[in-house]
Amino acid sequence: MSHPLIYPMFTHVVFTAFLYVILTIARAPSIWGIGNRPDGSNPWADIEPRISRNLSNQFEWPLLFYVACLILLFREPESITLFLAWVFIGGRFLHSTIQILTTNVRLRGIVFTINFLAVLGLWSVLALNSHNIA
Repeated sequence: MSHPLIYPMFTHVVFTAFLYVILTIARAPSIWGIGNRPDGSNPWADIEPRISRNLSNQFEWPLLFYVACLILLFREPESITLFLAWVFIGGRFLHSTIQILTTNVRLRGIVFTINFLAVLGLWSVLALNSHNIA
């Protein structure tokens, strides 16, 4: 049986791959000339930079999520770690949706704070129980 922390990690990998697909679609009119408007403009021109920035975000703070999860894979799963991992993943979905579809920086900041706290929570579990890791 696989460790339950694999599932939120896998979900984030799939989500990141999905963002690459969306970015490819958004760039298609500019790069390949596919899907241009009749006037030749890219219908995704306004949203493409936000998708690109969001995709870059998937390789910043989530790095600390993966490191914590990889260390926690060597321990028995605890409900708090699973909860925090799924909160992080849900927050990543929400953060991406807000960043890509809106310009509401304040709301995006609130959601990022939830992600931030979830990862800090994972690291707190590690720090408080570090004697069980070795």
